[in-house]
Amino acid sequence: MTEPNAQARKIVRVVPTVHRWRVHDDRIGGEESDAYAVVRSGRVTLIDPLPVRESELQRLGQIEAIVLTAANHQRSAWRYRRLLGVPVFAPEGPTVGTVPGQLEEEPDHRYSGGDSVPGGLVAFHAPGPTEAMYALWLDSPRSVVFLSDLLWHDGSGLPRFVNSAYQDEPMRTRASVRRIADHLPVEVLCFAHGPPICQGGRQALERALAVDLEERMGQAGHAAEPPP
Repeated sequence: MTEPNAQARKIVRVVPTVHRWRVHDDRIGGEESDAYAVVRSGRVTLIDPLPVRESELQRLGQIEAIVLTAANHQRSAWRYRRLLGVPVFAPEGPTVGTVPGQLEEEPDHRYSGGDSVPGGLVAFHAPGPTEAMYALWLDSPRSVVFLSDLLWHDGSGLPRFVNSAYQDEPMRTRASVRRIADHLPVEVLCFAHGPPICQGGRQALERALAVDLEERMGQAGHAAEPPP
């Protein structure tokens, strides 16, 4: 079962057009997981949806689609597809089955890097945590990047990389973040785990990369020291 047991009670606005809700996620030890909705002209696109009160969803407007950034973010997507009668967009690659990393159901549409998906979003291939992982970019009225599992945020203003043990290719994750910082005009960062950063998103990515490099160089230096 891909859904957490908890249900969010409120959906809050992050910036104009972007809304967020979060739950204590029993699937990952009770840590926080976050989901988003993009609202444009009364039309709503859900991103990696989590359980939330139905009245809160209805308050946003007419839901037209669900977009998944990766197979491990299926969450409430299939239940909401049945409940709301809306299509699910998922990355190309993951097959349908019961093995971790596969989709539980066949999506209505598949997308790849550079494709436009509902909500005015553009898919940006961002492998590393898994091969079929995508960031989503919203260009206006604010430039927002939904980072999926590339980074997490504890609210301090410094995004962090997920422990390498939980990533397929940790260095590709760093390369994906580097590409986002170099190629997208990032203002706002939205994380799958942790509160958004609503100002200076590109600078936050640069800090994350710099701190991570310092930490890895420090670890390498300690490993190279001879025993006392």
